[in-house]
Amino acid sequence: MNLNIDIKDEGKKSIVQLSGEIDVYTAPALRDKLIPLTEKAGHKIKIDLENISYLDSTGLGVFINAYKSSKQHNSIIEIIHVKDRVLRLFQVTGLHEIMNVVPK
Repeated sequence: MNLNIDIKDEGKKSIVQLSGEIDVYTAPALRDKLIPLTEKAGHKIKIDLENISYLDSTGLGVFINAYKSSKQHNSIIEIIHVKDRVLRLFQVTGLHEIMNVVPK
């Protein structure tokens, strides 16, 4: 399955709407789109996972790298509309305690 990435820029805020699967094959494309957004100081990025059906450890790594980049560049990431199945991965790894992950 593919990953569709739709980014809407609204000044100092971006909404990243994702749909499909985030895995070893699609994660590089997500990383290439997401990391530059985090490198803008004061930028707020909302990543909408409502239409994500699958997330593996490679995809999780993209979110970890984006989180680190946001801290380094003083931007903010919020991961929203996270379905239970995907949320469990954030919970099992403990990332929901350090990242702003909002369940659906």
